[in-house]
Amino acid sequence: MRSAHFISFGLFFQVSGALYRQWIPDTNFNNATNWDKGRIPCKNDRVQFPRDKSLSVFVQSPLHLMEMYLPLDGEFILSHGAGFAASDGQSESGCETGEDITFKDSDQYQWYDPKHWHTALSMSDLENEKYLFTLDEESVPCQYDDVIFRPGTSFYVDLDSDIQMINVKTISVMNRKFTSNDEFTEYKWSSTGKLQFQGNGSIAVTDTKCDDKSGCECGNFGNHRRICSNLHQRSGRLCPGLLCTNSLKPQGHCCKICGAIIYLEYGPAFDLESYRAQLIDSFLGLRKYKGVQMSVTKVYKKQSSKKIIPIDAVSCIQIVLIDKVELAPGTLAAALAQEIMEDITSQGHMFGITNARLEKSEGQVAGSMNAGRVVGIVAGVLIAVLLIGKLASLIVSGRIRANIPSAVINFRRYMQFDNEETTEQGISNPVFGSSVHLSPDSYGLYSGENTITIVAGQSGTNFVNPFFEQDFNDGDC
Repeated sequence: MRSAHFISFGLFFQVSGALYRQWIPDTNFNNATNWDKGRIPCKNDRVQFPRDKSLSVFVQSPLHLMEMYLPLDGEFILSHGAGFAASDGQSESGCETGEDITFKDSDQYQWYDPKHWHTALSMSDLENEKYLFTLDEESVPCQYDDVIFRPGTSFYVDLDSDIQMINVKTISVMNRKFTSNDEFTEYKWSSTGKLQFQGNGSIAVTDTKCDDKSGCECGNFGNHRRICSNLHQRSGRLCPGLLCTNSLKPQGHCCKICGAIIYLEYGPAFDLESYRAQLIDSFLGLRKYKGVQMSVTKVYKKQSSKKIIPIDAVSCIQIVLIDKVELAPGTLAAALAQEIMEDITSQGHMFGITNARLEKSEGQVAGSMNAGRVVGIVAGVLIAVLLIGKLASLIVSGRIRANIPSAVINFRRYMQFDNEETTEQGISNPVFGSSVHLSPDSYGLYSGENTITIVAGQSGTNFVNPFFEQDFNDGDC
C-alpha cells in the first residue's frame, strides 16, 4: 500500500461540489498485506483461504502454487493474462521448502471506519494523493459524495450501520459508475456484489447535489458512536493525551483537540464556497501557517442525541483548526484563528457572517506542568504565606495554635473555574468575601472564548463589544 501524502491544509466542505471518497483496503491476491506472512505466496507454499468466509479476490498476474484451499463461497476475478498453474516443485530462492500461508480475515473492513477512506476535492487529487484533512464523522462518505472503489481491485466492506440507509451521490465499482439506485441495487444483488457488500446497512444512490449555498450537513451523526468505536478498536486505545490546557471538542470529532474552533452564524448572503476561497487566499497560503489543518463544516447544535435533525435545530458553520504535527499544543492553529477573527471583524459582513465566536485551547504550560499543578502550587504558596503570617502573630503572643484563616476556605472554589464546570456565575473573592458577577459572554472571554457580534446599522456595519451587549443566542452555535 502506498504511503499517503497529505496537503498542508485540509478543508472539508459539503457544498454544491461533492467530495470524492476512495475506499482504501482491497482483497487482491497480489497484495502482500492481505497475507499472514506479509508476502505474496510463492510456488512451494500451501495457500489457505478461510473456509467459512465469503470472498471476492482479484488476481493480477499468473501464479504457480503447490496447493490452495478455497473458501466455500467465493470468486476469483482474473485480470488479462492472470491465472493459476501447478508448481513444478523445484527449488526457488526464498521459497525452497514452502510453508502454510493464510489469507487474512477481511471482516475488519467497516464502512464507518475513517481509516479506510481517502478524501479529495477531485479525481485528480485522488490520483496524486492530495488528500484532505477531515473530522472523524466526516471522514467517511457523506450524503452528497461520490464514492470510488478503485478499478483493478476486489474488496469487502461491512455496511453495518445504526441507520439502515446509507445515502451517497454516486458510487463507482470496477470502472462502472452508478448514478441510479435501481442499477446499483441490481449490481449489489449480483453474485459479485453480494461478496463485496455485506452487513445490515443498505447503500442508496441518490445522484443528488447539495443545493444550499451555505453548505449541507454531512448526515453521519447518527453513526457517530459507531465511527468512534471503530477508531478506538483499531488503534487499541482511547483518545491520546494532549499537550495543551483547555482542550476543545469539535462536533463530529471523537476526541478533544489542541487548537481552535470558530463558530459562524450567517445570513442569506453567506456562500460557503466564497468564504472558503477567502480563507485559502488570505491565510492558508501563508508560509507561517503551512503546518495548520482546517476543517469547515455545517453543523446543527441540537442534534447530539438524535438520529435525525430536530425541526428547531439551528445550523452554523464550524471551523476547526489544529496543528498538523501530532500532539502539538495547537498554538499555531490558535494564532491563525485569531487572525481569522480579526478579518471577520473588518469584513465579515461582506460574506454574510452575522456572528462569530472563537474558542481556543491554551499552549503547553512551561516545563510540561499542567494547569491543575500550577493551581496547586499557587494555592500552596498563598496558604503558606497566610499560615506563616498567622503563626508569627501567635508566637509573638505566646500561643501556638493551627488556625486556617477563613479566606483560604474558598480558595479552591475561586480557582476551580479553569478546570471544572460550575453552575455559579460568581467568583468568590478570598480577600474581600465578595463576588464578581460576569455576564455569560464575558465569562466565556475569560475562559478562552471570544465573540464578535455583527449588526447592520444605518451607516454601515457595527461590531458590538461583547462586554457590553449580548446578542449570541445561548444553546445555539
